[in-house]
Amino acid sequence: MAPKNIKILYFDARGRGEISRLVLAAAGQKFEDVRFTRETWPAEKPNTPFGQLPVLEIDGKRYAQSVAISTYLAREFGFYGKTNLDGLQIDQVIQLGVDFWNAATKYFMESDAKKKEELLKNLKDVETSKYLTFFEKLLKDNKTGYFVGSGLTLADLFVYDLIYFLKKQNMLPSQGFPSLQELYNKVVSNNNIKAYLAQRKETEN
Repeated sequence: MAPKNIKILYFDARGRGEISRLVLAAAGQKFEDVRFTRETWPAEKPNTPFGQLPVLEIDGKRYAQSVAISTYLAREFGFYGKTNLDGLQIDQVIQLGVDFWNAATKYFMESDAKKKEELLKNLKDVETSKYLTFFEKLLKDNKTGYFVGSGLTLADLFVYDLIYFLKKQNMLPSQGFPSLQELYNKVVSNNNIKAYLAQRKETEN
């Protein structure tokens, strides 16, 4: 039985909460998008499982950890493939994306201006191309335009969100990844995703 009342609790940003929002949007599933500011978050923090966001609330019970949340939602609403092997391939893409985010976080967390500049150069010139090359190969190997099977899964939504971030940060190479660009276009042309993006609040991150 599908949950009746779903809330995504996160900051007023895309960040780690956006993948779960995208899964719910793709499913056409109504949910309450609860967003905290720096001022309102401290009072709510003790009410979360581990003192961090995002949090998924299902019929009043709260769960944490962004990948666990998005994986559950993908399974619940049909975006996790048809077999355990499909799930393995989706997890492979997600974990690869997490590796990229871990590399990117070093830049965003650095406060020293000189080190930050060096990290940005490495992120643009080395890390971004490395991970996009991995993703491009996986897409080409599947030959359907999607990462797994012949339809939209959590893997596609995850990488779409990553590419969106790179576009916003002017870190996306202008050429060399045609399969990824095609995937990006497939995701934004999905009717449910298109409707969600049309009303999504624009935020910096």
